[in-house]
Amino acid sequence: MSTGPGAHSAPAPTTHDTPEDPVEDTRKSSMFSSLKIRNYRLFFIGQVVSNTGTWMQRIAQDWLVLSLTGSATAVGVTTALQFLPMLLFGLYGGVLVDRLPKRPTLLVTQAAMAMTGLALAFLTITGHVEVWHVYVAAFAVGLATVVDNPARQSFVSEMVGPDQLQNAVSLNSANFQSARMVGPAVAGLLITGVGTGWAFLFNGLSFVAPIAGLLLMRARELHPVQRAPRGKGQLREGLAYVAGRPELVWPIVLVGFIGTFAFNFPVYLSAFADEVFHVGAGTYSLFNTLMAVGSVTGALLAARRGTARLRLLAAAALVFGTVEIVAAVTPSLWLFALLMIPLGLFGMTVNVTANTGIQMATDPAMRGRVMALYMMVFLGGSPVGAPIVGWITDTYGARVGLAVGGAVAALAAVVIGLILARAGGLRLSVGWNSGHPRVRFVPRGEREEREELAAAA
Repeated sequence: MSTGPGAHSAPAPTTHDTPEDPVEDTRKSSMFSSLKIRNYRLFFIGQVVSNTGTWMQRIAQDWLVLSLTGSATAVGVTTALQFLPMLLFGLYGGVLVDRLPKRPTLLVTQAAMAMTGLALAFLTITGHVEVWHVYVAAFAVGLATVVDNPARQSFVSEMVGPDQLQNAVSLNSANFQSARMVGPAVAGLLITGVGTGWAFLFNGLSFVAPIAGLLLMRARELHPVQRAPRGKGQLREGLAYVAGRPELVWPIVLVGFIGTFAFNFPVYLSAFADEVFHVGAGTYSLFNTLMAVGSVTGALLAARRGTARLRLLAAAALVFGTVEIVAAVTPSLWLFALLMIPLGLFGMTVNVTANTGIQMATDPAMRGRVMALYMMVFLGGSPVGAPIVGWITDTYGARVGLAVGGAVAALAAVVIGLILARAGGLRLSVGWNSGHPRVRFVPRGEREEREELAAAA
């Protein structure tokens, strides 16, 4: 595998290599090996600070809107406004990212989000904030995210190269999930201690860390890719590129089903806390914390694994859906709470494996558009699916709602796993190995070889 700039292009589909193992040649690495790369280490440290601030702003933003309006619907509007730009303009953001140099682009988007946080802090601390200010700020952050998200995803490969991409993506996920545990707790202390505006101020100032990291990077140590020239039809070109590659389209479809129906945990967990177990906000927070613990564990295991095989993606999605179904019928509060850990672990395995596999199977010149499509499906699925799963949960109960989400994930994993196996010239092999059952996909030609060995024995 070449590690030179722009050397890693998506190979043409072959008999079974491409759909099944797009990054099979990626070497197994230590859990933190990508942090040995100076540029990525600067990026990672900046994201530790910035992600903590981001989670603080999310909590403070919702609390401020609820305080100003007393309406849960207004909180939902705020969330929708933050996701709406990704749904409307996500693909166009990917086109821009493929045309632009990644590091200067990130400097602009990070600075824009910093200014948004500082503006909200000023309005809140001075007592002039109104709910429409929060709406505008949420939409502005969403607009910046349209470009920032695919740019950050694509820039990871430029910092570390293809050999360390799986490890770096996994550590990014662990970074984000760790901030998910710390950020809300710090935000709660600031809100109750000195006021909501100070949480916004911390978030605005937190962007100093990633901006400084970007400025301190050594350009000569990056793995730059050739940028796409400005031209017509690049959005259609990106969609056609994905549609012609099963190793791209089917993982995106699988993530779409899971994100839309199975990842709506705010709906499911709040319903279980309130309607099923009749507990308060503290236990609901515990559910989310335990899931974050599982997510961090899953991300760190993915960082250690060093490969991103599609068979692992399908298997993790199947286990994830199955655990959701088991959790749906669990009668005990504490057993339900403990099941949040494997849910977070396998959910993160799906996320990291899909993310890395798609990046490694994509031509660098197309990576911005492909990752924009992936993030649009992944981030946009939950807001689209929330009303659907919310209606199922309200009408038939929390247990049925969670079970349906798990069943959709498991069924999608089975169907798409079989489609990928067929596209890759594989078949399902069921047998015994040292007295234990073994289920795996093997090339179709292995059947005759196994039968000959059995006959010889």
